Amino acid sequence: MDSVSSSTVQRASSADLGSVSGQAAVSVLKKALHQQGASAMKLLDSLPQPQLADSGTLGTQVNTYA
Repeated sequence: MDSVSSSTVQRASSADLGSVSGQAAVSVLKKALHQQGASAMKLLDSLPQPQLADSGTLGTQVNTYA
């Protein structure tokens, strides 16, 4: 998974939002962050789901008091 480089963040944070190049820098940062988030979600979705306990006393009983 690629991470957003510090130079990209620095360019976007110091960009003049009134200029075309400033808006482009912010747009590139937003796209990079979105892609990084999508990659992280894909990685998390690929993990196996843990199996819940279905017998014994460990993990099958909940002690609650109202």
